[in-house]
Amino acid sequence: MTSDDFAPGRPKVYAHRGASAAYAEHTRAAYLQAIADGADGVECDVHLTRDQHVVLLHDADLDRTSTGTGPVAEHTLEELRSLDFSSWKGARIPEAYGGVSDQFLTLPELLDILRGAGREIGLAIELKHPSPYRLKLEDRVLALLEEEGWTPEESRLENIRISFMSFDTDSVQRLLRSVPKEYICQLVDDFTVKELREELGLGFLTGSAVANVMRATQLEAERVLDEGEVVIAGPGIDYIREHARTIQRWLDAGRIFRVWTVDSEKDVALCQGLGIHEITTNKPAQVLKQLMVSS
Repeated sequence: MTSDDFAPGRPKVYAHRGASAAYAEHTRAAYLQAIADGADGVECDVHLTRDQHVVLLHDADLDRTSTGTGPVAEHTLEELRSLDFSSWKGARIPEAYGGVSDQFLTLPELLDILRGAGREIGLAIELKHPSPYRLKLEDRVLALLEEEGWTPEESRLENIRISFMSFDTDSVQRLLRSVPKEYICQLVDDFTVKELREELGLGFLTGSAVANVMRATQLEAERVLDEGEVVIAGPGIDYIREHARTIQRWLDAGRIFRVWTVDSEKDVALCQGLGIHEITTNKPAQVLKQLMVSS
């Protein structure tokens, strides 16, 4: 994968946790809607359950997006299937997208949905850390994909183009042992102390200690991208605004950019103007419409 693969033409549009402005994130309805909207790809976050199944959830805890509570890692797949992961959004789910009990997804179930897209489609898998299972998460995801027929050399599974992402540089290094660097994205952003506490589970540390972790995490991620250890750069939209020189340096070096989370017309236009290759959004239909008009 090189920058030549993306030019000319509009940026590719990835649906962030599915079409998550329309339906609850990571649900069957959100992903089916993303396909219907014409998204070039979809993004998902993965965790391991207590019985080592790979499931689609952003948070390490269940409280925000389900009727359950406590860590995902302390629940079995059967226990998770008994919960409601969609009603909190308040959106009525069309019958064609299944009922409430059909919305929670494992990674294999998402692969089946994407196989049914009827066209080529991308899948960006974010491996969430910290995980109590540490790098067993990466090992399990890769093993599962191989069982499904994924070929790491081209990172394809039938009609699905697969790439991998993490903020965690240890995760990225583990992935590099098995996956070509062209299909790995190093995520990077300017986290606030509050955001880093939530993202990395650092609630037990003081504000200054979290700030030190934050800076070290960012510097290591930037080093990975500066040295070209991976090809795909994954900055947040705020990082794009605040680090113009760094962004241009990486663009000049041939990094492929996947920017998140881009929902406003202003941010879409900013990405277009910079020559960003991939846009991750909660609103794929809206972003695609804007890109079609302006291209």
